[in-house]
Amino acid sequence: MRMKWVFGLILWIILSAGTILAQESQGPLTLEESIRIALDRNLSLQITTAGVVGSEFRQKSALTQFFPTWTGQYGYVRYDDQISFGKSDRNSRSTTIDTSAFSTTVNQPLFAGGSISANYRSESLGVDISKTNVETVKRNIVLQVRQGYFNILAAQKVLEVAVQAVKQFEAQLEVARAFFDVGIVAKNDVLQAEVRLANAKQGQVNADNALALAKSSFNNLLRRDISAPLSVLDILSYTPSTYTLESSIEEALRQRPEIKAADLTVDQARQAVTIARSGYFPTISLAGNYNKTWNGAAVVDAAWTERWTVQALATLAFSDWWRLGYKVGESKVKVAQAQEAKYQVVDNIILEVKQNYINMVQSEKNIDVAKKSIEQAEENQRLNEERYKYQVATATDVLDAVTLLAQARLNYYTALTVYNIAKASLERAMGRMYP
Repeated sequence: MRMKWVFGLILWIILSAGTILAQESQGPLTLEESIRIALDRNLSLQITTAGVVGSEFRQKSALTQFFPTWTGQYGYVRYDDQISFGKSDRNSRSTTIDTSAFSTTVNQPLFAGGSISANYRSESLGVDISKTNVETVKRNIVLQVRQGYFNILAAQKVLEVAVQAVKQFEAQLEVARAFFDVGIVAKNDVLQAEVRLANAKQGQVNADNALALAKSSFNNLLRRDISAPLSVLDILSYTPSTYTLESSIEEALRQRPEIKAADLTVDQARQAVTIARSGYFPTISLAGNYNKTWNGAAVVDAAWTERWTVQALATLAFSDWWRLGYKVGESKVKVAQAQEAKYQVVDNIILEVKQNYINMVQSEKNIDVAKKSIEQAEENQRLNEERYKYQVATATDVLDAVTLLAQARLNYYTALTVYNIAKASLERAMGRMYP
């Protein structure tokens, strides 16, 4: 029966693994699927998430300081030497000296100058800081996935342009050879076409290698096999942006987890000041003690004796006030440092938003210009090919036209890629997640 259960478990694991592999291999990956995979597998996110658990343990540890502490101890002493009682040897008796003692104390803190509550609030703020750090890492991962995704699409477009350029140069080489065979053009036209074709083929090889590297990098980001087959859904398109600089900055100042973390760090530094100041106040606690003792050497009644005590304790160390003054001063300096660090974070975020916004607007303008240049380059190529057929244009004119068209297409896809990446970077700077 046990063997059947083990066999069933192994079969289930194999089928589950096969299902996962089938899900990963079927069809092109969408951007949303890529982000989900990255968030599930990213090690940095897992490490940061584990930091939240550690912060929660520190918070629970600080909570225990509100509760009473209990201590207990037990001691037993036995001596081999005996003690004799009585005036004569006949009437005397001997006994050993046995002493046992049990003591327990419960101490409940009543007032510690605010240090206990301040320490608990500080650790609670630490939990919140850890959670905001998780949100920051998530947004960074999403941006990396979006950038890697569009880099793959851009590399694919570059490869498509390179393949198309090779085909056009091959067609022009055939025309030049046909004209040379009938004596219409010189050998130089054929040689030029062959050189341009060789260069185009080299460009195709480079583009193919760049695409392979982009896919390997993306596989690594998703923690897949670096050589695993990968295809992504083509979403490289242009959607006009509705963002404004003012609204983007306003949303960033409201949404960025880094600003929230900076605010929490300032509050945590203020709690440290309260903890440092607590030394100026007395520590008040209520202590209850129970003691039970056995004295075997008692002459009259060797038995257990019990005693209860309840006392209130107040402790104040006047000699430490001069040292506490320096500690409070240091804590105040750390508050000022945390505030300045927050201002620096805000300034950097505003600059980051503005830079990404400018990049997006600039690339958006380049898209329209590059799109029109493709139409002009296509018309230029068509005219030069027609003119070359009638020997009105030279072979150099045709080859240059093919090169200009390829460059125009590259400029368009580059502008499109830069725009989408700049838009993704702007949304990250605004503190948004995707989708």
